[in-house]
Amino acid sequence: MPNYKLIYFNMRGRAEIIRYIFAYLDIKYEDHRIEQADWPEVKSNLAGNTELEQCQVDAIVDTLDDFMSRFPWAEKKQDIKNQVFNELLAYDGPHLLQDLDTYLGEKEWLVGNSVTWADFYWEICSTTLLVFKPHLLDIHPRLVTLRKKVQAIPAIADWIQRRPQTKL
Repeated sequence: MPNYKLIYFNMRGRAEIIRYIFAYLDIKYEDHRIEQADWPEVKSNLAGNTELEQCQVDAIVDTLDDFMSRFPWAEKKQDIKNQVFNELLAYDGPHLLQDLDTYLGEKEWLVGNSVTWADFYWEICSTTLLVFKPHLLDIHPRLVTLRKKVQAIPAIADWIQRRPQTKL
């Protein structure tokens, strides 16, 4: 049985739903709470190195998440699922990709001078989208380069090699 460690602020907040689920399922876990004053020491710079960068990272992740959440992942009727996937990838996807490409510009990473979780999330989302439309990024070489940079990070490359092989 795995050991779970929930790390969150010393409050109910967003972590409380996880605590409810653990309680309901009788799953033992470590409830590790962090005081607000200690947060700057704990926070990873994967969120951005300044408050502005943190806002930019959040905006990119939220934009990607908004797009990905529009796909009917759980739709049982395959014809409806295919139709919506195709429409999103044909009409909305290109606009999102152009915006991301423009935002990235000549920079090495989406935000700041180092990798953030926005770069990780881009790689994860794009990998999923490429399953459905393999040539989606053909006209966005900078976004492809960013994917490859994330995949080449040693710890990420190692995880990609070890993770279970699934379609999505």
